[in-house]
Amino acid sequence: MTDEPDLRHGNSRTAENNSSVVELKEYRQSKDPLPVTFHRRELDAILWIYGRMVGEGEWRDYAIDHLKDKAVFSVFKRSGEMPLFRIEKNPKLAAKQGAFSVTNTHGVILKRGHELPQVLKVFNKTLKLVEK
Repeated sequence: MTDEPDLRHGNSRTAENNSSVVELKEYRQSKDPLPVTFHRRELDAILWIYGRMVGEGEWRDYAIDHLKDKAVFSVFKRSGEMPLFRIEKNPKLAAKQGAFSVTNTHGVILKRGHELPQVLKVFNKTLKLVEK
């Protein structure tokens, strides 16, 4: 069943009636943009930090969100809580403050930059001298 009227005897459907020419540029612009994602190297660096922190018992769960304007890797202590940290990739900020940032539970940006390994250094622990 279609909304088109029935064809009478002798009339035939032609390709000319049902097709229209659309420029490729217009077609690509009309499609929904692809979401922002982490590249393999970026995800490897994030998961290396995540594995280390899981081994230390500090983190237990994570979530990855690929949105239209940014990609977010959220880290949780428990899955039912707010994320402890969010590692974000926002390409719109790449020319300004840097595409990568680490945000804590309260929304405070702990570190921001152009290079992901530099931004992830916020999770490196400094050694402290402990006296007896």
